[in-house]
Amino acid sequence: MIAGAYPVSFPAMSDTLMRSVSGVRGIVGADLTPELVARYAAAFGQVVAGQGHRVVVLARDSRTSGPVFADAARAGLRGAGISVIDCGLIPTPTAQLAVEHHAAGGGIILTASHNPVEWNALKFVGADGMFLDRDSASRLFALADAGGMAGAAWDALGDLDVDASAIERHLDAVLALPYVDGERIRRRGLSVVLDCVRGAGGTIMPQLLDALGCRTVGIDLEPDGRFPRSPEPVPANLRRLGETVREAGADVGMAVDPDVDRLALVDGTGTPIGEDYTLAFAVRTVLERTPGPVVVNLSTSLVVDDAAAAFGATVTRAAVGEANVARAIQRADAVIGGEGNGGVMLPALHIGRDAPLAAALILDLLARTGRSVAELVGSAPRYVIVKAKAPRGPDLDPVYAALGRRFPDAVVDRQDGLRLAWPGRWLHVRPSGTEPIVRLIAEAPTSEGAESLVAQATRIFEGGA
Repeated sequence: MIAGAYPVSFPAMSDTLMRSVSGVRGIVGADLTPELVARYAAAFGQVVAGQGHRVVVLARDSRTSGPVFADAARAGLRGAGISVIDCGLIPTPTAQLAVEHHAAGGGIILTASHNPVEWNALKFVGADGMFLDRDSASRLFALADAGGMAGAAWDALGDLDVDASAIERHLDAVLALPYVDGERIRRRGLSVVLDCVRGAGGTIMPQLLDALGCRTVGIDLEPDGRFPRSPEPVPANLRRLGETVREAGADVGMAVDPDVDRLALVDGTGTPIGEDYTLAFAVRTVLERTPGPVVVNLSTSLVVDDAAAAFGATVTRAAVGEANVARAIQRADAVIGGEGNGGVMLPALHIGRDAPLAAALILDLLARTGRSVAELVGSAPRYVIVKAKAPRGPDLDPVYAALGRRFPDAVVDRQDGLRLAWPGRWLHVRPSGTEPIVRLIAEAPTSEGAESLVAQATRIFEGGA
């Protein structure tokens, strides 16, 4: 069956200024400048005003360019007649919840998420607390490109207010969830090694673990934006976390990305288990209490399908990107969803990826089952995911066509690039919305099977058979 096809990225202004449903991100000083930030902020203010709103929430992660860009965003918004509620340095999901709390017209979050330290970005949140969908983002980008926006008159400039309670509200909301049995978690007395990579996680994750009675060993909790390693919480970047887990004899290691919407786990032996297990474990916790549909993106591991199947739940797949998954969760009336990169989305809290939420759900699972992370992983079928990158050319349709001819027996999905699927294995080829590359991802029960799929796709990209 073939789903409707559409491109997943928007025209960029340079090779490294990326525009997608994930916002606008680029390299500081080269592509992303205060002037550009102010222009996009002003354009967003105009969009918000056109919808009858006059207030926008502003937040940032810990990147060193954040304060300068926050100044620019405030100027752009207030100059457009939009009042700003500034939350300062907080996690992305905390900012999304703040938009809903203040009934604001939207939000701007200055964060490049998992990108390297030299990057920053603007993420745009609608009045519903979710990131803009494709149509809304396209309108915003067209307005910013056109320029020439009229400013507000001297007596109509936006006001400025500060919200210092956003993190406290976020913590309270997570701890109040029916899926988080705080007393049982505290009785289990779990020990956790926490790696915040000097991102915004240091503002919330230690407080969460303390509230749940965990004995915590911290790594790089200072939110100063000077990442000591590549900030994406993938296994290759978690060696120090694994070593510290072993040295401390901890139950689990937890790593978050700089804006705290993704969570990765390391088991008690110090071994990273892969980000997809974050969502699989969270699905188990929620479906145990509330049966219902699950939504994931096209690149999410089959371990989530297996977790859902254990409770008779259906799984729907959406295009990669939080905004795409969020809309699919709404359409399916799903009880939980997310992305296999460690992003958990729980509609009972808000429809956004949320690492503090994910941590609390996983701690509840460990406390409720009395099992270790390694035991939970070993109790389900195992798969191997292999990832590769390829240069991004101007037209991928010939590559997709060649892949279709190479794998004529596959189930085809064109929602987001090209996904080819068979029972127990799949291959996904798509242009990244956050980097100027094409991602090749395959999963199979064995490494040989997954590597073979990626190798065949790579040969096609290189012009081979």
